[in-house]
Amino acid sequence: MHFKDRHEAGIKLGEQLKKYKDNNEVIVLAIPRGGVEIGYEIAKFLNVKLDIIVTKKIGLPGDEEFAIGSVGPDKKVALNEETIRIYNVAEEYISQQKREIGKEIERRYKAYRGIYGLQSLRNKVVILTDDGIATGFTARAAITYIKSQNPKKLILAVPVAPADFAIEIKKEVELVCLHSTNLFFSISQFYDSFPQLADEEVKKYLKELNDQNK
Repeated sequence: MHFKDRHEAGIKLGEQLKKYKDNNEVIVLAIPRGGVEIGYEIAKFLNVKLDIIVTKKIGLPGDEEFAIGSVGPDKKVALNEETIRIYNVAEEYISQQKREIGKEIERRYKAYRGIYGLQSLRNKVVILTDDGIATGFTARAAITYIKSQNPKKLILAVPVAPADFAIEIKKEVELVCLHSTNLFFSISQFYDSFPQLADEEVKKYLKELNDQNK
């Protein structure tokens, strides 16, 4: 499956989620930046609220793409203790990363929403979305945080994901995925147009939709 752009992928996901249309218990949480275009189309189709969820992984020293943990929206840290032990990662490094990533998470919330504040997800139907899944670490960190907030239901809705991730994550959450495959190299391979979003574009999507839903 191939998508023209994130907007087309978001519309198709919205159609798969139509049973949640006009439900005031539903909130779409998008992982910035690319996930916001997807979330915008889902939330617009369903006529529900849109917000962001910011998590960032802690990378292995010298290999930032190799995750050894993550920092959630509330700045709480989840660590892979076994990996940290194997690679003998210094506690000082983890503390430094926690501080720096925590500041970046706060900066992003302020940049996109004007304030750093996390709304209650208790008893909400949460639709978590991104423009695709690569390693899955960011999505898993977001899932961990959302579950800690006691939602009524959690759905992960993504256009594309590796087949092995799709199989595993279904044990944890409801998954709506338009295409999963073992022939997975990067998320961008499934899009004709896959530009990076600027902070201002993220703000525009959030403001436009939530002004309509006031």
